Amino acid sequence: MRLRPTARSLAVRLVGITLACVAWNQLGGQAFGQETPATPMATSTLAVDVDTLWTCIAAFLVFFMQAGFAMVETGFTRAKNACNIIMKNLMDFALGSLVFWLIGFGLMFGITYHGFVGTSNFLYDAGDNGFHWAFLLFQTVFCATAATIVSGAMAERTKFSSYLIYTVAITAIVYPIFGGWAWNSLFSGGGGWLEGLGFHDFAGSTVVHSVGGWAALAGAIVLGPRLGKYKGKRSNAIPGHNIPLAALGVFILWLGWFGFNPGSTTAVGGGSFAFIAVTTNISAAAGAVGAMACSWIFFKKPDTSFTLNGALAGLVAITAGCDCIPVPYAALTGLLAGMFVVGACVLIDKVRVDDPVGAISVHGVCGAWGTLAVGLFAKETGLLAGGGASLLGIQAIGVAAAFLWAFPASFGIFYLIKSTVGLRVSEREEIEGLDLTEHGIYAYPPGFVTGAPIPIEPLLPVASAPLVTFPARPAVEVG
Repeated sequence: MRLRPTARSLAVRLVGITLACVAWNQLGGQAFGQETPATPMATSTLAVDVDTLWTCIAAFLVFFMQAGFAMVETGFTRAKNACNIIMKNLMDFALGSLVFWLIGFGLMFGITYHGFVGTSNFLYDAGDNGFHWAFLLFQTVFCATAATIVSGAMAERTKFSSYLIYTVAITAIVYPIFGGWAWNSLFSGGGGWLEGLGFHDFAGSTVVHSVGGWAALAGAIVLGPRLGKYKGKRSNAIPGHNIPLAALGVFILWLGWFGFNPGSTTAVGGGSFAFIAVTTNISAAAGAVGAMACSWIFFKKPDTSFTLNGALAGLVAITAGCDCIPVPYAALTGLLAGMFVVGACVLIDKVRVDDPVGAISVHGVCGAWGTLAVGLFAKETGLLAGGGASLLGIQAIGVAAAFLWAFPASFGIFYLIKSTVGLRVSEREEIEGLDLTEHGIYAYPPGFVTGAPIPIEPLLPVASAPLVTFPARPAVEVG
């Protein structure tokens, strides 16, 4: 028997969780023999004010990436599911913002318990410390990015209500716990266990993108492929309805990444954000070239969708080492990522995992590659820079830890949802489209979605409409 929670029961649970977090926030640090440090007052200096402003501007750019993800996923899927894609990307951020502030920030940046989980800073209140508020906002938009990656891989066949449940789970538990392993010391002064090993992921190739990609893989497996995707041993292409819209989304994401990577400095002093912006851009450009060349070689045409995903692959890959990989190696990192994303998309399709937008390949696979690239190319410490294989080994541990945490945890969450409230829409709903069956509205005129002719009443009666003629065009000789 499937359990269907009512709106009242969900609201009661949310209020209960909120009250519990308030109590835990007051007692969490003491429970482990530590006191939660008082929030310091912001220092009224120009440097702090400028860093606060820069961090907020970067957060605004990363927030705009939600629009990019929405456009990419909408363009790469069918017209009958456009509203559903938009709603999932909207609610990823809306629910994610609330849940991350409520629970996730504390698990990620609270006083850490042996480097594994935070125990304070729930319902975080920075008081008068403006920079800490900016840091909370910046980390919130990162969390929303990890959550929205899952949307594309599960597009066109997921129940909206069930997807909302998972959004809460990934922003409250899956993403923050791993994030704390790698980034806890950025705020609390403690440190996650991966940080203690020397793991380097500057802006989140693994923390954000691979975690989201492996969660997407789990969701696609539990959910199963779209109707008609696989027949026997044959894989049938289900093309998206609007490649220009997807291209717009990629350009928005490319712009947003200038907040994602350079913004992770959270500081203007030193100018390192400018170098990071250059490595970010070079890798993205090389990723697009790599994917275009690879698709041109193997499919005899420079495929637009692969090339767009190649740019994203380059952006994802350089995110871990954008601060320490020299520009020539940044180009190589992106070039290989663009090639890897084409191969990964083909391979994932061959094992019959249906990912309509290539999210697993772009974020999971290329996020892992970019994290390993730090161990190969980092200045002074990378293998090719004469630093030995130590850092590469540590990076590999981080990549493995991300998969071994995010994939099983997400698989369990999706399977639990499937076994209780249900995860997938009915065949009828999938055929008719989730826009109409889940939201009661089309994104476009019905005739555009269904393919039926749209009756158009002429502006003038046919009998009185003037006949317009044009003079014959003269022939033009060439050469």
